[in-house]
Amino acid sequence: MNNSIKAAVLGATGYVGLELIKILSNHPKVQIKFLGSETPSKNISEFDNHINSSILPKLEYNNNFNPTKIDVVFLALPHGISHKYVKKYFNYLKIIDLSADFRLDKREDYIADYKDDHSCTELLNKFVYGLPELYENQISITNNLAVPGCYPTSILLPLIPLLKNNLIKGDNIIIDSKSGYSGAGKKFDKNNIQKGNLLNFYNYNTNNHRHIGEIYQELQKQTNQEINFSFNPHILPIYRGMLSTIYCDLNEKIHISDIENCLNNTYQNTPFVHHMIGEERGDFFLVQNTNNCYIKLQKHSNSSKIIIVSLIDNLLKGASGQAVQCMNIMFDLKQITGLESHK
Repeated sequence: MNNSIKAAVLGATGYVGLELIKILSNHPKVQIKFLGSETPSKNISEFDNHINSSILPKLEYNNNFNPTKIDVVFLALPHGISHKYVKKYFNYLKIIDLSADFRLDKREDYIADYKDDHSCTELLNKFVYGLPELYENQISITNNLAVPGCYPTSILLPLIPLLKNNLIKGDNIIIDSKSGYSGAGKKFDKNNIQKGNLLNFYNYNTNNHRHIGEIYQELQKQTNQEINFSFNPHILPIYRGMLSTIYCDLNEKIHISDIENCLNNTYQNTPFVHHMIGEERGDFFLVQNTNNCYIKLQKHSNSSKIIIVSLIDNLLKGASGQAVQCMNIMFDLKQITGLESHK
């Protein structure tokens, strides 16, 4: 493939890494040149038999490669590990980090949220936050990108336009989110959600989740109001999908039609964010295995309040699909390139 983008994927055998490989191996402008993992194996298809390993490089039992031969590296690594590789490869190639290591602007916030130090805090302000629908211009000129978390993606896409246009109050936002268990990573114990034929469902880390700092940071940037929200995440007994239900107070003289118009105007020319209208139901079948976000407004019995439902696939729009969408912008390609089958 002439003039192809040469890509490396580190953390290739995790849930997100495997999704990345599926997308990139079918991307018309990309050649995967390196697959790294800390799991001993040579064949990526051992981890997912839907991946055709015959067209891919062998799996390397380390994450070290020659950066002068790669155009972009995807870091599908846990937090606390990615920043060590960023320090090594910075300025050599484009970096797309899917961990939390470069989402936060301040070192003290990272340490507070992730209980870990950071080896290159001087690079935090060199990374662009990768929400393509809202920060396309910044993404197009950066070499270093931090992909948002899955919960924040589902929450920020509906809320940022509303706060930016002063349509909702920022001091009493309630967020109730539900995720498939893949959002908890490969170390998640499935015994938490299944006992014999019984399936379990529970909330966790209420108002103490690591994504709270990221959500607060990005919302506060959009308004002069003081932001205050409650966040209650849950784990569902299904593999993939995410639904956030958000309860907001409207500002004075604002009606639900103003919210609808704002969302329509913000996302009418975007390929992956869709404002649902009418009686169509928003559910996981709508977003699973897609890079889409569906936003649906629900009326509240109190006309001064609204309910917003936001749906994504946590592994795609919440991680790997969004990463490729950002890569396309960084390399001046159409956002949908390589993601057509995920529409």
